[in-house]
Amino acid sequence: MTATPPSTTTAPARVSHFERMGGEAGVVALVQAFYGHMDARADARGIRAMHGLDLSSTKSVLVLYLCEWLGGPQTYTVQRGHPRLRMRHGGFALGEAERDAWLACMDAALADRSVEATLHAELMAAFFKTADWMRNTAPHP
Repeated sequence: MTATPPSTTTAPARVSHFERMGGEAGVVALVQAFYGHMDARADARGIRAMHGLDLSSTKSVLVLYLCEWLGGPQTYTVQRGHPRLRMRHGGFALGEAERDAWLACMDAALADRSVEATLHAELMAAFFKTADWMRNTAPHP
């Protein structure tokens, strides 16, 4: 019986969604595209009206959140604490129409950014779960 030498190959490092999106610059571009669609789409008028006219702060917070959510730096949690998304959005009536409008804007933004098809599908599935969970008007998820 001959001994088998230990493997010298290692599993490839897993590349985070954050890295696949192009890091912070990619997330910033995604957020810009997302809010561009929110401003332009008729089906997003309701959710756009929930935001102030100046989106600077909102965009910055979404960039921080998405960077962390996608596997990047934990800056959101350091600066703002646990996301507590339902609590932070509790003052807004969020139903199926709002969920669907938000998802449509994000789907279009991902398409604008030419996000690779597999990543696009993975992110949309995850966004759907979160957006559906955020609903706070009947019927509940």
